[in-house]
Amino acid sequence: MTSPRLAARALILHNDKLLLVNAYPADQSDLWCAPGGGVNRHTSLPENLIREVHEETGLTVSVGAPCLINEFHDPTSGFHQVDLYFRCQITAGEITDTWRDPEGIVSDRRFFSCADMANITFKPDSLPEAAWAKDTTPLYDPLELLVKPTRPAQT
Repeated sequence: MTSPRLAARALILHNDKLLLVNAYPADQSDLWCAPGGGVNRHTSLPENLIREVHEETGLTVSVGAPCLINEFHDPTSGFHQVDLYFRCQITAGEITDTWRDPEGIVSDRRFFSCADMANITFKPDSLPEAAWAKDTTPLYDPLELLVKPTRPAQT
């Protein structure tokens, strides 16, 4: 039996907008998520998160308290991932059109207001609640089905 994959993700609010990334190359999906990714062994969760956020956005962040635990899985393939979300602050850099993810995974990055979230596809479902929570108690979003990439409709 394989252990679930562990990932660290950043909730970055700037001017009351949440930074999200589209982590599907070549516009394979319209799904948005918080920046971050799989953790490397023998490296702390904050160290992994700082690395992942910089790769995906070009930003340098400081990592704060955990605020959300989310699990998702694909029962067909057996894939299971646990994401640990941390509140983060931008310490250097800015979002530019010229930044490119060195791994070629993130195709776009944008800030969204809480109201904007109603008009986009995102995961996990509890993302807005965690991002704009007044209470600092971490949330737990139980097992969700993995969202398969789907090509957005051409207009």
